[in-house]
Amino acid sequence: MRGYNPHPVRSGKSVILNFFLAAIAIPSARIHNVVLFNLINSLSQSIELPRVDDFLQELAAIQQTSSKRLALLGSRHVPITHQQLIEMLSYALVLSGNQLITSGATGTNSAAIRGAMRADPNLLTVILPQSMSRQPRESREQLEQVIHLVENPKNDSLSLPEASALCNQEIISRCQQLLCFAFHESHTLLKTCQDAEEQRKVVTLFYFD
Repeated sequence: MRGYNPHPVRSGKSVILNFFLAAIAIPSARIHNVVLFNLINSLSQSIELPRVDDFLQELAAIQQTSSKRLALLGSRHVPITHQQLIEMLSYALVLSGNQLITSGATGTNSAAIRGAMRADPNLLTVILPQSMSRQPRESREQLEQVIHLVENPKNDSLSLPEASALCNQEIISRCQQLLCFAFHESHTLLKTCQDAEEQRKVVTLFYFD
């Protein structure tokens, strides 16, 4: 799985920061093509970013006129600064009228939930890998506020990685586009990205390392 490499951004904090700050600075929280084009070309000069045109097309697809069903998934082990940036991205996407689908893990997914809840709770769907009782204590208070919450008690007998893989498959089946924040060793997430591409979903993968 380490060899899986769709159209990634090999990103340090400054790269992610520049992208999100540009994204949320646009009126009505939309990512305009000209801003996105300039940003991606700037990034391509300082980091290894193959197939810039393809990557630009994937990100620009988010700001289509019609709303989209977007899935946002990522690692649990995310620094607080990155969580704040992901929350801002989630807020901007939902504020633009997009439906957001994520899961209930801490880290990336929790940040996505916070942003979506601030923008419009009705456009957020959270799908849990198992039942609510199996979720971490620190996550339950947040999850109890989610309007569209899907539990999977049938997976309670499975290990968390197994249940998460099934959960991610369900999320993929519901979305049109997947945004994923992962490390190179995030095997479950990378497998999810690969499966999504095989289903002809648009996949944008950001690496934390």
